[in-house]
Amino acid sequence: MSELWRHDATALAELIRSKEVSAVEVVDAAIDRTEALNPQINAVISDRFERAHDEAVNGRTGQFGGVPLLLKDLGAAQEGEPFWLGSAVLRRADHRAGVTSYYVQSLLDAGFIVIGRTNAPEFGTNITTEPVSTGATHNPWDLEYSSGGSSGGSAAAVATGMAPVGQASDGGGSIRFPASYCGLVGLKPSRGRVSKGPLAGDGWAGSTIDGALTRSVRDAAGVLDVMAGYRSGDPYTAPAFARPLAEEIDEPLGRMRIGVLDHPLLQAARHDPVVTATVRSIADLLSEHGHVVEEAWPEALAEEEFQTRFVDVVKGSIAQQLRSIERMLGRSVELEEIESDNRVFVELGRQLPAYRYVESVDWLQAYGRRVAKFFEIDGYDLLLTPVAPRLPPKLGYLSDPKLGLDRQLEFLGFTGQFNVSGQPTISLPLAMNAGHPELPIGIQFVAAYGREDLLIRLGSWFEYVTPWADRWPALAFEGGRR
Repeated sequence: MSELWRHDATALAELIRSKEVSAVEVVDAAIDRTEALNPQINAVISDRFERAHDEAVNGRTGQFGGVPLLLKDLGAAQEGEPFWLGSAVLRRADHRAGVTSYYVQSLLDAGFIVIGRTNAPEFGTNITTEPVSTGATHNPWDLEYSSGGSSGGSAAAVATGMAPVGQASDGGGSIRFPASYCGLVGLKPSRGRVSKGPLAGDGWAGSTIDGALTRSVRDAAGVLDVMAGYRSGDPYTAPAFARPLAEEIDEPLGRMRIGVLDHPLLQAARHDPVVTATVRSIADLLSEHGHVVEEAWPEALAEEEFQTRFVDVVKGSIAQQLRSIERMLGRSVELEEIESDNRVFVELGRQLPAYRYVESVDWLQAYGRRVAKFFEIDGYDLLLTPVAPRLPPKLGYLSDPKLGLDRQLEFLGFTGQFNVSGQPTISLPLAMNAGHPELPIGIQFVAAYGREDLLIRLGSWFEYVTPWADRWPALAFEGGRR
């Protein structure tokens, strides 16, 4: 029983189905572990332990019947549960969701039992998880460092075995940064793969998508199989998989043509030589196994105007987000009630002319076509890059009220571009920094739109060639003592 935390969701579900363990034992073990470890890392900000225990007692059927799950406090609405969006304003009001998100309902229908909600930066606009409202989430590999954002709470929780799956979302890297920093599998699905209903049709002009953080590739596949699919009224949806993603595990890769980009192209980005060297080592490994590996990438990734246009969409969206919160609360919200970075976004968003916003959306859509050309016309199967050009920063570096917003640009260059193009990407925990700090390094692979199947096959191959299942932070073995 003390080792249940080592199992992925697929294994736990099979143990429950075979009656080797009960759902109650699995859920109670996850609750005990969360209570022991969470004070160290601050990953879970609200719990539903008693209700989760009762749901386990009553029994849950489905593919993942009885398996514990954590939901991110950003968009993953569950009726009657806290819905704070990382915001002190909503937390003080103890705001509760009035509906359940379609994909959350799909997870519940598959048998998952939600044990709590995880920490997220206010409105999801930071690549670290350090909200004023609930405090910083610590990286379990080294508590002085960031766990990434905006899904940093889910990542830290899964990395320590509180639950095998942490729901996550990604508008510019928010699944992949935490996966990279915490040593997890982070699959960002294609645009429209997961419905955002009934609360929204899309987010950030189609750049945001929901998914999960897991420790195994098979869990990433199985969870997306559950979450994916069109719902009535969706403005767009990704083409259905030819077969379930779970059936892609251990399938042959075939000989692939892979482009490699090991350094950032945008001027503001900074890179560590250790990250570049890690990307080169993975490229060499793929070459040794017969794949065609070339130094090549979409030329559009060097276009500096991307950042300006993307920020137009973000600041317009955050200004609208605050209006939405005012409707939720039935009162106006003063700028001083939100965090400094978002205050800037709101002020700029309110000044943004409508024609400029539409112009930027049009520009980004054309940009996405220029990026996609590399795969769909130039004939590359995959692009290999770092997730971030630098190792994780210490807590406080990206949340600095004066410098944090500009400092985020140092870490960007490989993620948001593929939110805009709508392509699926995956972060795989393929390396560790050998020096100090001893932190994971996530490697990103990008596929053509709709080709999550290729990413799952690739991830499954890496899981065999460079296994990471037994790689855990020391904190995971210390039962919360550090």
